[in-house]
Amino acid sequence: MKLSVTQVGRTIQTVLMGTQASLFREAGREFRILVKVKDSERMDVDDILDLTLTNADGDPISLRNVIDARPRRGPVRIERRDRDRVVTISGEMSGRDLGSVLDDIRTGLRSVPLPRNFSIAFTGDYEEQRKAFRELLLSIILALMLVYMIMAMLYESLRDPFIVMFSVPLAAIGVILTLFLTKTTFNVQSYIGCIMLGGIVVNNAIILVDYTNLLRRRDKMELRQAIEEAGRRRLRPILMTAFTAVMATLPLALGLQEGGEAQAPLARTVVGGLMSSTLITLVVVPVIYSLFEERRKRKKAESVIG
Repeated sequence: MKLSVTQVGRTIQTVLMGTQASLFREAGREFRILVKVKDSERMDVDDILDLTLTNADGDPISLRNVIDARPRRGPVRIERRDRDRVVTISGEMSGRDLGSVLDDIRTGLRSVPLPRNFSIAFTGDYEEQRKAFRELLLSIILALMLVYMIMAMLYESLRDPFIVMFSVPLAAIGVILTLFLTKTTFNVQSYIGCIMLGGIVVNNAIILVDYTNLLRRRDKMELRQAIEEAGRRRLRPILMTAFTAVMATLPLALGLQEGGEAQAPLARTVVGGLMSSTLITLVVVPVIYSLFEERRKRKKAESVIG
């Protein structure tokens, strides 16, 4: 009938929604001129099919002759993401953390049959949290690498900084225990606290290792004697440094002020990590230092004998 799909579509659009014909300008203001059928929202299907449009030869053609109208169900609005059609189901959380809510949702979805070529994805806050965790993981790795590089440059050694870095995993014990006892979730704020701990907890180990090296180099002490003397003389400075940092962070960790619960996970992570790292470092770092020195002595003796 010498009609195109575009003509039919534009005609129906003009009838139901209207089409902008031009602009009316008055006193510097513009008004849109919209052409549409009056009371089109009240028209039924038969009224629409009785409308006519002109084909390429100028002949009037009724829409009924080119349209096959069938009642069907369809979405009111179609949303797409990465060119795939999506249906979004959203909800709000109250009194619970995101991880436990997602666990319950995953458990419930196991009994839901999934049609072919369909998939279920979690977005929103969960997607943003995953992105933040990936970026923070990279940040903590870079932080530890920078700490090690700076210590290696100042110590002029690769072995002593490696011994000092053993104090970093010890902070995880206190972090996990503190978050568990306070019923705090491991969130973005907690992650940031872990990054801060990467540069704080090494201080105590640096004091021990550096002073042990000083006693062995300056006073010519034996290995065991130097380790014991360094631990005895540096116990007070280490405890003073750690407990002042813990006491300064404690008010924030309690989260008593309005809005304090948002920053409390960061402070609790720092407090727990500092306390466990300080107490365990006083034992573990001297042992690791002793093991590395004994191993170095054995290698040196074997090279001399060989």
